Amino acid sequence: MLYIDEIREYCLSKQEVTEGTPFDEVTLVFKVAGKIFALIDMIEANSINLKCNPDYALKLREEHEGDIFGGYHMNKKHWNTVNLKGNLTNILIFSLIDHSYMEVIKGLKKADRERLSLS
Repeated sequence: MLYIDEIREYCLSKQEVTEGTPFDEVTLVFKVAGKIFALIDMIEANSINLKCNPDYALKLREEHEGDIFGGYHMNKKHWNTVNLKGNLTNILIFSLIDHSYMEVIKGLKKADRERLSLS
């Protein structure tokens, strides 16, 4: 089980990540180059919303039914809600955060990708 402090530290360790609460006082949002890649409720911290490749999102939902499902209040094609209190390993959760970060990077303008040295 991961705690919000661990997730926050991991997300902020990534290049050009910022955090904020643009929607309300409890939803912590992580962005890279101004684009959202993760959202988490700071009070309950039961789950995290992460961007995901659509095909991979479906595969994850099938393989981890009950722990990964279509993004709550998000576009379910491109977002998953990941249960932090379920049966998922910390390694898998961190890899899904990495995947989300990279999915957002892939969608950035070439100049932004090059600035991040990840093109």
